[in-house]
Amino acid sequence: MKADDNIDLREIRRKLGMNQSEFWSKLGITQSGGSRYESGRDMPWAVGQLLRLMYVERIDLNRIKRGDLEVLEALKSKHARLYNEIKKSLKVKIK
Repeated sequence: MKADDNIDLREIRRKLGMNQSEFWSKLGITQSGGSRYESGRDMPWAVGQLLRLMYVERIDLNRIKRGDLEVLEALKSKHARLYNEIKKSLKVKIK
């Protein structure tokens, strides 16, 4: 993933009111490493995905447990109708 691949890293960070150290340390990245990514250097796929989850999707990764994901997958595969009803009801609440 490159810094210019549909995500303006610097702009996201600034909108959150964070300096580089604050922003990147949550991903386990040093300030200097984050600065290089903001300048356009390629970043590893995993770092890009963590960034997307934390700052674009706004998911608090500290609250997610493996068991929660297992329940979600079971619900999706074995009870698809219920899963879709829940998902639809959440979208209505968000609007």
